[in-house]
Amino acid sequence: MSAQSADSAQATESAATTGGESPSTDVLAREQAHLDHARDELRRMREAADRLDASTAGDAYASELLGRVLARRVASLTDDPRTTLFFGRIDVRTPDTVETFHIGRRHVSDDSGDPVVVDWRAPISTAFYRASPADPMGVELRRRFGVDRGRLTAYEDERLTQGGTTDHSAILAAEIERPRAGPMRDIVSTIQPEQDEIVRSDLSTSICVQGAPGTGKTAVGLHRAAWLLYAFRSQLDRSGVLVVGPNHAFLDHIGAVLPSLGELRVRHSTIGSLLEHGRVRATESTGVAHLKGDARLAEVLRRAVWSHLRRAEEPLVVPRGSRRWRVAPTDIQDEVDALIARGVRYSAARELLPQRLAHRVLLQMERSGDSPDDRVQDSIARSTPVSACVRSLWPVLDPAGVLFTLFSDAAALAAAADGILTGDEQRSLLWTDSPRTKGAARWSPADMALLDEVADLLDRTPSLGHLVLDEAQDLSPMQLRAVGRRASTGSLTVLGDIAQGTTPWATESWEEAMRHLGRGAHELVVLDRGFRVPSLVIEFAARLLPHMAPDIVAPASVRDDPGRLTIVPTDADRRLEAVTDAVRAAAREPGSVGVIAVDTDLAPLSTALTSAGMPHGRLDADHGDDADHQVELVPASITKGLEFDRVVVVEPAAIAAAEPDERTGLRRLYVVLTRAVSELTVVHAAPLPGPLSVT
Repeated sequence: MSAQSADSAQATESAATTGGESPSTDVLAREQAHLDHARDELRRMREAADRLDASTAGDAYASELLGRVLARRVASLTDDPRTTLFFGRIDVRTPDTVETFHIGRRHVSDDSGDPVVVDWRAPISTAFYRASPADPMGVELRRRFGVDRGRLTAYEDERLTQGGTTDHSAILAAEIERPRAGPMRDIVSTIQPEQDEIVRSDLSTSICVQGAPGTGKTAVGLHRAAWLLYAFRSQLDRSGVLVVGPNHAFLDHIGAVLPSLGELRVRHSTIGSLLEHGRVRATESTGVAHLKGDARLAEVLRRAVWSHLRRAEEPLVVPRGSRRWRVAPTDIQDEVDALIARGVRYSAARELLPQRLAHRVLLQMERSGDSPDDRVQDSIARSTPVSACVRSLWPVLDPAGVLFTLFSDAAALAAAADGILTGDEQRSLLWTDSPRTKGAARWSPADMALLDEVADLLDRTPSLGHLVLDEAQDLSPMQLRAVGRRASTGSLTVLGDIAQGTTPWATESWEEAMRHLGRGAHELVVLDRGFRVPSLVIEFAARLLPHMAPDIVAPASVRDDPGRLTIVPTDADRRLEAVTDAVRAAAREPGSVGVIAVDTDLAPLSTALTSAGMPHGRLDADHGDDADHQVELVPASITKGLEFDRVVVVEPAAIAAAEPDERTGLRRLYVVLTRAVSELTVVHAAPLPGPLSVT
């Protein structure tokens, strides 16, 4: 039975259990009429917002600000005719009556202000996701709707207070499993109770989600951002929300989720863009990159920054009229030491020093009988002698200059790293061919996190209200520190999977990772129910787990459809033909097709598909083209976080061998094999890696 016919059958069965209720077609007709009414009211709301005039706000600045607010409001009220404004309904018992609430992606009200559709984030909507026969939460009826091109096609009823419920929802299963192409969609209609608990966690709580492939951890993180913006709008409008992902292809994939929920102000960034302190123009060995990501470098850099201070050995003499005021070196040093003890940033402390020195002079003037005011102190603080004194003791620094000195001067590095790094480690950090100036320095990706650390030592990094970090397991400790400081006064949603760590410095412990993020106190939640990856696929990929993540339990697929798994052995001469045949077969069915291979194999694969007359796109670390393609060629190095209805994996052994070590290679392969939502085809001429060859 197809998903659609199953939905219709469920609708008829549900209607038959209602004790005299109209047949299912009448129920659907009434619900469709409510949907049409909701669309009319949303159109009215949008037109009313569009008529508002920002020029009435007063001054030009206020008008411009109001104009931006109104533009966002109008955009958030745009209807998408391909979907529905609501996907569910609950009938809730109150002391006096039973109230009906239709649950949707955004709030829609009539011209009297009464709700026509309730936002899924509203408190009353919690019961739609969490109510159960054991705890009905006042819900007498929960109804789910089947949808086809914006029309209601089916419904399912659960009568929770009467025990009339089932563990299986055909509509829910069809929505989770239906083919999809293009960017990730929201999962607002399919959120599970354990996911909803994460989504609705308080803003003050930092959460780490360990989620196996297909458990929906990325979608949960994005929906939490949307819920927080709803529940803490005024606070987060000021402080901001940021989503950080591993690459631009990933951000393109998730980019439609929050706008589909009406949230347009969340920024997205890759870790590279977030830590961009100049142009990356160099590469280095894995060992050096690993060392630069070590948390010990934080203390080395702190010492390097503060080592630039010099002790006061000369007095400060300030001429003022016919008098000359003298501040002794010991008094100057006392002020410097007091600023250091306050723990403020290097540059902020430097800016305070002139005022403190000027205050010393002011005290002498008062003791002599003068009555100077704040203007006199400000004048002294800006005077040439004070400025020269501060320059000599507390030089101006910038991140590039600090790191340039450290990597080009063995003595400076030895002083900063004494007792922290070994001699061999210090030598590996020093440039073998040192550039003449900091402007000529060729920085590597690992250097970006070090420059960011120095920048924060000099000037405090502004904090956001909330930050969502996906694929967190791949970041080095220094990168984690950089992310954490951007939410130093806010909170974090950290998403990842230890088993999918594909960098040599990938974390082995969420406790350790959260500590580097500055969140020793946090909640750790494990998602292990697989909704998107079918059982045949996850069981095949899970053969790798004992060899590269023995402490991680494979997710349990909860889908009825076990999916399809096909292994296609071939020989080297026929490999391209075998891949083309597999892609052609996959493309005959609706939905997306991902062809994943080691990066260097993409060009010949593209040529083969083109020769076979098969249009396709190609993703890379930045992004793909702007066109929608059913078939996408994807480098194995950037597949993390992506998903396709059907996946063709080419030469698993080559994918694993492309990584610097066996553990990382098997983890990369695990990621690649778990991108399939419905079907996985593996084409190989070389023998499969040992764990996969077990029958």
